[in-house]
Amino acid sequence: MKVRVRRVYDPPESDDGVRILVDRLWPRGVSKEAARVDEWPKGLTPSTELRRWYHGGGGSYEEFARRYEAELAEPEASRLLHHVRDLAGRGPVTLVTSAKAPERSHTAVLVRLLEADGR
Repeated sequence: MKVRVRRVYDPPESDDGVRILVDRLWPRGVSKEAARVDEWPKGLTPSTELRRWYHGGGGSYEEFARRYEAELAEPEASRLLHHVRDLAGRGPVTLVTSAKAPERSHTAVLVRLLEADGR
């Protein structure tokens, strides 16, 4: 299983495979043509409330990750996570985000869950 993370502001690469935008809001200053996003499952992204709590300085990354994992256990998010896992089992998948520090964002949680369950 190959899942990688790229910033939406970086140009797409030929080996990206399926490009999945994992942000709830469309990234500023990026056209849909330039982003070359194949899927945009908003139900897989952190809720507006959780996103605002975390970006507002409400708590630690660890607490954010715990709350986000709880959201991912909900039926719609769980179904979408399973879909991404299936795609990754068939070929490369690139999670695309506008996060400045993807390693401390929801994308790191997604990668960890996809890799843990996909082994």
